[in-house]
Amino acid sequence: MKTYAFCPISPHKINENVARINGAFTFLILLAFVYSGWFWLIAFLALDFLLRSTRLSPYSPIGIISRQMVKQLSLPPRMINAGPKIFAARIGLLVSVAILATTILQYPATAIILTSILGLFSFLEAAFGICVACKIYPFVYNSLYKPQG
Repeated sequence: MKTYAFCPISPHKINENVARINGAFTFLILLAFVYSGWFWLIAFLALDFLLRSTRLSPYSPIGIISRQMVKQLSLPPRMINAGPKIFAARIGLLVSVAILATTILQYPATAIILTSILGLFSFLEAAFGICVACKIYPFVYNSLYKPQG
């Protein structure tokens, strides 16, 4: 039985400190949404995840603020592979669009459940550097790319 995990690999590197601050901002935006119900917060988050999950990541407002915070706090760079974070941003995009849709369609319980899940993932990234996307990726990979035979 194989006991190792694997993640998507990218030729690009990112600063883990920036990724963790991104997670903190995502968590705070989700918290604000839960308390306010303002769906524009989720729309903003979906747009930001869209930018972070593509080659437009340098234009992500959350990313820009996070990079500035890392610079202002003089945190040393901790470069890691960007692949898992790009995959995580794509999951964030899907979940935030689902939250937005369930909010607009007036399914508040479903929206809160999805918000809680994304909030938990963001909190784990921000507080402990745990990338839940790496835990999910093997299941996605096996269901989409498993050789038929």
